[in-house]
Amino acid sequence: MKRFLTLLFTALLLSAALCVTASASDFDGAAEDLSAIGMFRGTASGFELDRAPTRSEAAIMLVRLYGAEEEAKAAFEAGEIKHPFTDVSEFTSPYVAWLYTKGIANGTTADTFGSAGKCSLQNYAVFLLRALGYKDGTDFQYADALTFAQEKGFCDPTMFPGEFLRDDLAGLTYQALAADMSDGKTYLLDSLVKAGAIDAKAAQPMTDKITAYRAMQDAMAEMDQNAMDVDIDMNMDMTMAGVKVPSKTAGSMKVLVEDKDIQMACTMNTAVEGETMDIGMWLKDGWMYMSMGSGEESTSVKYPVEDQLAAVDEIQIVDVDAMNVSGLAMIDSITAKKSGSDTVYTVVIGDGMGGMMDSLASAVTAEEDTASVALDIGKITADYTVGSNGKLKSVAMVFSASMKMTVPGEDGKPVSMDVAYDYDMTMKVNALGKDVKITYPDFSKFQEVDPNSLNAA
Repeated sequence: MKRFLTLLFTALLLSAALCVTASASDFDGAAEDLSAIGMFRGTASGFELDRAPTRSEAAIMLVRLYGAEEEAKAAFEAGEIKHPFTDVSEFTSPYVAWLYTKGIANGTTADTFGSAGKCSLQNYAVFLLRALGYKDGTDFQYADALTFAQEKGFCDPTMFPGEFLRDDLAGLTYQALAADMSDGKTYLLDSLVKAGAIDAKAAQPMTDKITAYRAMQDAMAEMDQNAMDVDIDMNMDMTMAGVKVPSKTAGSMKVLVEDKDIQMACTMNTAVEGETMDIGMWLKDGWMYMSMGSGEESTSVKYPVEDQLAAVDEIQIVDVDAMNVSGLAMIDSITAKKSGSDTVYTVVIGDGMGGMMDSLASAVTAEEDTASVALDIGKITADYTVGSNGKLKSVAMVFSASMKMTVPGEDGKPVSMDVAYDYDMTMKVNALGKDVKITYPDFSKFQEVDPNSLNAA
C-alpha cells in the first residue's frame, strides 16, 4: 500500500519544481510501544530520539531481539561469558559479552568495541537481519544489507533520511519485530512472545496491530501496484494570512511505472469561490506538460524533468519477496470491518509519513535557484476498501498539512508565506497494473519554459 501512496505523491510532486526541506521522521509512537514491551528504554533525559544511537545501545537492542537479555545477565554474572574490550561499561558488558561469545558481534579492534561510536542505518540493518535468522556472508553480504532488508520487507531507506537517529532505530526495530523469521514459520515478535522473552499481555496491542496490518497486506498481495487509474474528488480548505479559502476539485489521474520510466496523465477541474479552472498535467518521455485554463484564457507549457526522474530511480522500491511490513512504524492504528463482501481497513498514519514524503520531495525536485518549501504533513486517516477478489476499490483520506514557502520578492529579497491545508479526498480505483492505459493530447502547441519561472510568477 505504501507503494500506491508513493506513486500518487511522486506524481503530484513532479508537477512542481520546488526545493522541499526534508525533516526527520517521527516515531514517538513506535518508541512508546517498544518501551511497553521492555524492548526500548530511555535515560533520565527520556528516549532521546533526536540523537544518534551508539554501538553499545545497538548491542543492547540486538540481545533483546534475540530474547536473551536475562540469559546474558545471568551468564555474565556467573562468569560463563566475557569480552576483551576496555571501552565497554559495566552496564553494557553482559550484552557485549553475550554477542561476542556467540560470535554475533566483534569489536572495532582487538581490545575496543567502539562503544561510543555511532551506529549507522546499515549497521543496524545487519543486526536486525541477524536477529531474524539470516547470516551475513551466507544469506547476504554486508555491503548489500540495506537492499536485502528491503527485500525482506522491513526496511525502506526513504523512511530514514539523513543521519540515523534513535528515533529511526525505534521505527526500524518496530518493523523488524513484524517481519518474518528466516524460516518463514512466524514473525519476530510472535517468536519472542512464544519463547517467553516478551510478556504476551504487554505485547497484545502490538500483536493486534501487526495482525491487522499483515491481513491487509495479504488481502492485496496479488494486486499490481506498478500502475493506477483513479478518479479523485477532493475538498480542500486553504488558510493563508488568516483567510480561509475553500475549494473543490474533481478529476482523474493515471500513473504508470515501466522499468525506469514514469508516465502520468492527470486532468482536474477546480472550483474556488465561484471561479473554475481546468488543469491538466502529463508526464511523458522525461517532460512535464501542463495546461491551465479559466474561461477563454488558457496556458500550455512544458519543461524537462529528466533530472528529477533520475532521482526517483534512486529511490524506487525494490521487489519484496516476504511479507512487506515496511511502513508499519508510521501507523498509529489499524482496524478492519466487513462491508458486504468488501473489507474496509481504517488506518491512522502518524507523523512519520511527513518525513518519508519530505525525503521523496527532496529527491524529485530541483535544488537550486527555486523557491523553498518546508512541508509538514499531519496525521492521515485513510479508509482502504478491498473487494473479495483482493483488489483495492477505493481510498478515502482526511488529513492536514502546513507549508512555509519562501519565494523571491520583487526587490530580490526572500518573502515567506505560511499556508495551512485541510484535505478530504476520495479516490475511486478504476484500474491497477496492466489494465492501466494512458493516452496523451497533442503537445505540439505547448511552449517550453524554465520551471523556475513558474515559481516566480
